[in-house]
Amino acid sequence: MKHGIRYILLAAFAMLSAYASAQDYKKEMFNPVKTSVTSQTIAPDARAAGMGDVGAATDPDVVSQYWNPAKYPFTISRAGVALNYTPWLRSLVNDIDLAYLAGYYRIGDYSAVSASLRYFSLGEVFTSTNESDDGMTINPYEMSLDVAYSLMLSEKFSIAAAVRWIYSDLTYNYTDDTSPGSAFAVDLAAYYQNYINIGQRECQLGLGLNISNIGSKITFGGDDRAEFIPTNMRLGASLMIPLDEYNRLTIAADANKLLVPTYPKQEEGEDTQDYEDRVQRDYYDVSSISGIFKSFSDAPGGFKEELKEVQWSIGAEYTYNDKFTLRAGYHNEAESKGNRKYFTVGAGFKMNVFSLDAGYVIATAKSNPLDQTLRFTLAFDMDGIKDIFKRR
Repeated sequence: MKHGIRYILLAAFAMLSAYASAQDYKKEMFNPVKTSVTSQTIAPDARAAGMGDVGAATDPDVVSQYWNPAKYPFTISRAGVALNYTPWLRSLVNDIDLAYLAGYYRIGDYSAVSASLRYFSLGEVFTSTNESDDGMTINPYEMSLDVAYSLMLSEKFSIAAAVRWIYSDLTYNYTDDTSPGSAFAVDLAAYYQNYINIGQRECQLGLGLNISNIGSKITFGGDDRAEFIPTNMRLGASLMIPLDEYNRLTIAADANKLLVPTYPKQEEGEDTQDYEDRVQRDYYDVSSISGIFKSFSDAPGGFKEELKEVQWSIGAEYTYNDKFTLRAGYHNEAESKGNRKYFTVGAGFKMNVFSLDAGYVIATAKSNPLDQTLRFTLAFDMDGIKDIFKRR
């Protein structure tokens, strides 16, 4: 009996040791790509959010400014505007919000101009420097403003370029050591749309590419350590299949990678000062353009880790009579790069003048703060509004 208990205790101890080693290994291998102004990476609209954050090659809509502005020349309506709202991290706090306003106007039949305004509020934060200080409440926020021009080069292919100003105010005491940061960036995008026959059905194929936030680094004062903004490359494909006169199904997939160098990790036995010098040389002293090329080959784990830096999403959208829409999707990020894994669902309702969409996140990872995130989009069709006034 004693020997049996001893064996059980030894087995339990071995299992606990293995578990602890596994946790230490996970902690050691956790190495996400670091960027500043991370609010730029948050999907702002309900349609894409309901499809697992897919949008590079889906059918053009009003919020294409974020996903791929090159889609705008293929829109049916002449102009549109959309209001988007996301209560963010509601499982943790109740006052972080993302608001996003986007709109476009088609110039003739082959080009379009578009713009968007993003405002990310981090709510109220109480600050205090010492115990005797009464402290104060601040409202940190990040925002960006961008404009884009898109041009159709043929009946099947279009390109676009956008210019963006980014501003981040996360402090309350403006000194030489702490100050708001700002940066300028550009987006380069392309979109291909064609019709192919699958069996007896004429299906719409879409391919999209968007390289966003190619621009300057951002600094918040205090030292010369400028941070990278989230430069990102997104590739996507979609296939719209008409089921009959009233029903159609769209299947889409995206893959995206942050074009930012991986933050160096301290090697075993490396002196702290040597490590800090290497971080300064291999990370902070790297320009944003050099960082784009460096991001493809600098992961400590080699090519295998580079592949883990690629996030992917798949989504589906069912539409009935261009009025009612149901959506579902899945988003995946490697565990060592952030572990954002979640299913999404969504629905939409469209009239001649406006459309209303909602998206919902169902996290698969434990204690994921993104779980139960809701997004709402209210979009207006300018052609529909003009038709109403003409009837009067």
